Amino acid sequence: MTQAVIMLLFGGAIIKATVTDVFLRYVKAGLQPYLLVAGILLVAAAVMTIWYDLRAARRGDPDDHGHGAQGAGGGDGHGAHGPDGGDGHGAHEPDHGDGHGADDGHGHGAHEPKVGWLLLLPVLGLLLISPPALGSFAAGQSGSVGPAAASDYPPLPDGDPVEVSLLDYASRAVFDSGRSLTGRNLKLTGFITPGPDGKPMLARIVLTCCAADGRPIKVGLTGVPLDAPPDAWVEVVGVYSSQVGTDPVNQAQVAYVEVKSWQEIDQPKQPYA
Repeated sequence: MTQAVIMLLFGGAIIKATVTDVFLRYVKAGLQPYLLVAGILLVAAAVMTIWYDLRAARRGDPDDHGHGAQGAGGGDGHGAHGPDGGDGHGAHEPDHGDGHGADDGHGHGAHEPKVGWLLLLPVLGLLLISPPALGSFAAGQSGSVGPAAASDYPPLPDGDPVEVSLLDYASRAVFDSGRSLTGRNLKLTGFITPGPDGKPMLARIVLTCCAADGRPIKVGLTGVPLDAPPDAWVEVVGVYSSQVGTDPVNQAQVAYVEVKSWQEIDQPKQPYA
């Protein structure tokens, strides 16, 4: 029963996280339908297990007290009556017929360890606590994602400023020498993380599958200074900068953007890139 209750709560926690967008703090958005199906299957399996256990308990014979089988002469199951007309205590069955063996007839033969209920703690934590998305601490401990090299970048879409992801901006700035960025006002969104020199950088965590494999993409900032604290989400409007730095963690090239203006914003619904 313990396992079924834990499975029920765990499945419910997965469903809750999936329908409330909390799952976006753990995995990429494309995994939502798979998480939802997994949660529903866990809940269904748990409900079936609990129903089966309760049905088995109701089918138990209330008159079966587990005192052993009665003897042929109508005895009370404590042993066979001796030839001298004794009370049947002269000879005992090997298990004494008292129901204290592997099963006492009441379903008390095998108990689930009470320590198993401690497994509810992480499940309740998942239900009641929404952890924050990875932020500046994780970004500072990991090397920046290397911008993707490409031989030909398409023109940026229309708009002034045009919204560009940090990874796309870094790739165009480093490997295209900013040719597709020059002359355009750009809007970048990310959180603040301290750089190796203590100056703020714009960062976002890039996921391959889930938060466990998340790595940051970092972009250096020049121009108008930013005084937002670490982990604050900001929206930056700026232009391409030819400055390129190096991430000391993994020696990856780091692009820079010249900031014209910025504003602090709430964390986006999808915090990961």
